[in-house]
Formats: sequence, structure tokens, C-alpha cells
Amino acid sequence: MVPTYAKARAGGSREVADSFRLLVIDDDPGVREYLQALMSRRGYVVFTAAGGEEALSGLAVTRPDLVTLDLVLDGMDGLETLRRLKKRAPDVPVVMLSGHGHARQIVEAMQLGAADFLRKPFEAEELQVAFQKALENRALRQEVEELRGQAGRNGTSLILADDDESMREMRDVIEQVADTDITVLIRGESGTGKELVARTLHRLSSRRDKPFVKVNCAALPSELLESELFGFEKGAFTGAQRRKLGKFEYADRGTIFLDEIGEMSPALQAKLLQVLQDGEFSRLGGESDVQVDTRVIAATNKNLEEAVEQGSFREDLYYRLNVVTVQLPPLRQRPSVIPLLVDHFLRKFGAEYNREPRALSTSTMETFVRYHWPGNVRELENMVRRMIVLGSEQAVLQEISLRERPVEKNGGGLSLEDLDLELEDGEKVDLKSIAKAAARMAEKRVIARILDQTRWNRKEAAERLRISYKALLYKMKEGGLSDEPGGRRGSA
Repeated sequence: MVPTYAKARAGGSREVADSFRLLVIDDDPGVREYLQALMSRRGYVVFTAAGGEEALSGLAVTRPDLVTLDLVLDGMDGLETLRRLKKRAPDVPVVMLSGHGHARQIVEAMQLGAADFLRKPFEAEELQVAFQKALENRALRQEVEELRGQAGRNGTSLILADDDESMREMRDVIEQVADTDITVLIRGESGTGKELVARTLHRLSSRRDKPFVKVNCAALPSELLESELFGFEKGAFTGAQRRKLGKFEYADRGTIFLDEIGEMSPALQAKLLQVLQDGEFSRLGGESDVQVDTRVIAATNKNLEEAVEQGSFREDLYYRLNVVTVQLPPLRQRPSVIPLLVDHFLRKFGAEYNREPRALSTSTMETFVRYHWPGNVRELENMVRRMIVLGSEQAVLQEISLRERPVEKNGGGLSLEDLDLELEDGEKVDLKSIAKAAARMAEKRVIARILDQTRWNRKEAAERLRISYKALLYKMKEGGLSDEPGGRRGSA
């Protein structure tokens, strides 16, 4: 018997993406009718089945995105139904429902792959939160699979191809710590491939089948970053209309990658320290702690030792993070790997843009090997991408030539005219004020040049300048720098 089918009502509330398919397996007709009516109004396409055999026989028709399963069923029980469901459709999340579940049965259900377990009677909002978490975790797993494939294809070229001593040592460290839960701190300049190392550590670990969740700590203000990491409860602040799960919960039993950890505020550092020590935290507005089993991998291009001395980074957190360090050398120290990387990116972008990749000329390759690559592997990747799109090496060579020129005439020095100073004989001079003015002018010129080099990509410019995105915007406003017509360099 094929499970019965209910279309979502026209004009109903659409709280989920269109046409998520829900299969309700329950031998209580009242529960089936309630869930069918409730979830149809919320935009689901709902199927119902009175037992495990009926549900399994109709899987080819229902093709559910999500399943609710009663633990106690007539005939085949809920645990056996769950076992067979996970064999037939391992990626479909199953939320168990029961009014009689004992601790042993709950544990067994979770071991068999259940996404969540709710006791009857349950609130509609409680069910919706469980559905949302299950579906979002499913989407994350699918993204992880795609990214894992990319990491597998790119990892050898970007990390493992070089055979100098520093890279061999790094590979040894990765192999030794990958399949552990130990915290790893990845250090290196922007663009060296820190995220790829983190994904490689996850891919080689026993958590490889669980989510890998990335959070850029420099991309959000402190108050938004806290809710992103730890989530919030309904009513925690104005606009918090429902509970939101944090990235740590999505990464439960998996790995969370905290990029640019050095940009995290001291208040948030204290909360992160609690997670590292106890494996628990509280959501914003929450009254109870949430426990997670999450491996933490962090990355930074900042000098954390200096940050500790200056008081902007907690010393206890530094020692918690710095259990094992992977140091990525800049590309300029690995010239032998540049031809391999170029070949890899030529093939990658040739396929992506449907262009026939041509090998670089000898002179261009020599220029690439000599160039200092301040943006490291990311800069090289973008250079090759432009060559494929434009079909020419010349534009890239001109760009490198411009980047290698001195910043300003006379070596970039500042004159009294630059500082708008006219000194009369015998006039007293405030050297401190002059030094501050010169520093502001020099800083403004460097920012303007980096912005030009990045085609006014502020995020990339902030990374090149090793400051936060917010700090860059402030300095641009302070210096009158704008990419509007006539204001591209301000008054510099």
C-alpha cells in the first residue's frame, strides 16, 4: 500500500522552502491527521503511513526530504523501521516521536542515525525547530560532500605537491593529528591556504562524515558574531522571532573552523574558552547550557603573541588554541611549487570557463617564479583565472609590473609640501605633530595603492593590509578615500 498524500494548501504560510517532502509514519490516525494539517499549512508536501512496511514499500513514490517516525508501531517496530530506512535512504533525516521512549531506546535510535527525538505530546514550535535543524544539517552535509570532493582534487596540488623540508614537516603534523580531536591552530599569511589545511584535517579525521562549518571571525561585528556562533532564543532581542541555532550546534560531532580568530573580541573569547574547556555554552537569551561535541580548528595571520602582550587576546585562550600549530610558509618561499600550481589552475579554469588552456610562455613563468606574491596562492589563482578569461598573458604581466614599481617618486618619501607645512626661520616646530601627520599621510597612500591593486575590493584590501574590514572602512572615511568618480584617491 502506497502512503497517502496531501498537497500543501494554497495560500498557506510558507515557512520552509517550496515542496519539502515530509513522510509521517505513525499508527495513531489522530497524530497523522494533526501532522498532515499542521505541516501542510507550513508549506510541506505531506505523505502519511500507518506502519513501517507501508512506508518502506512506498519510498520510491514519496522520496521524502524528512521523516517523522513513531517509536512504537504495530508490526515492524520503530527501531527496525529506522534501521531499514537508513539503509535505503541514509541521507534522509528521521525525527523520532514517542510517548513511551526509555533512555535505552532513545540512545539506540540516535546510534541508528535518528536526527532528533521528541516526546509526545510536543508543541508545534518544538517540532518546527527539530525539522529546521534536521533539514539545515542535511544541507550542510551535502555542501560538505561537495567541498570534500574539491578538497580531495585540490589538496595535493595546493598543499602536498611541494617537497621542501618545511612542507614535509607540515604534512607529518597533519597526518599525526588529523584523526584526533586535538585543537589545531593554523598560521600563515593571507592566501596561503589555511582553510584548505583545515578541510584536509577534517577529511582525514573520523569526523569526515559529519559537518565541517566555517566561520570568518573578521566578517561580522562582535554582537552578530556571537549569535552566529552560539545562536539565540526567541525574544532574546528585538527581532528575535524564533530560536536560531548557532554554528557550534550545526558542527556537533563534526568540525568548526574559526578563521581569523585573532579578530575576535575579548568578550567572545571568554565564551569560546568555555566551549573549549567544557564543551558547552548558552544561547543568547538562553537559561540552560547546550552541550556539543565539536572539534575546533582555528586560523590566523596575526601575531597572537603580540596580541597577548597588548591585552587584545586572552592568554588562557591562546594556550588552549595553540596545542598543535601548523605553520604555512608564504608562496615566495616555495618558488618550486609555482609551475605545479599554475598548471593546476590552468586546467581548473579552462574547464570552468570552457576555454582551451595554453601553457605559459617561458618568460611569463620566469616572471611568476621571481614575483614575490604578497597575496600568495590566492593571488596566483586569481592571476591565472584572469589569463584564462582574457585569453592573454600580457594584462597579467602588466599588472605584476605595476605592483613591483615604487609607491611614489623619490622612493615614496613625504616632503614638507605633502604635509602642507611652510617653516619660517626661527619658527618653533612640534615634531610629534609632524610625525603624526606624516604617519597619516603615509598610511593613506599605502591604503590607496592597495585599493587600486585590488580593484577596490575592500575585503581583499583589508586582508592585504592585515586589518579588519571595519577598520579599513574607518580609515578610508578618515582619509577621504572613495571609489566614486573624482574621489578615487581622495586628496592624496
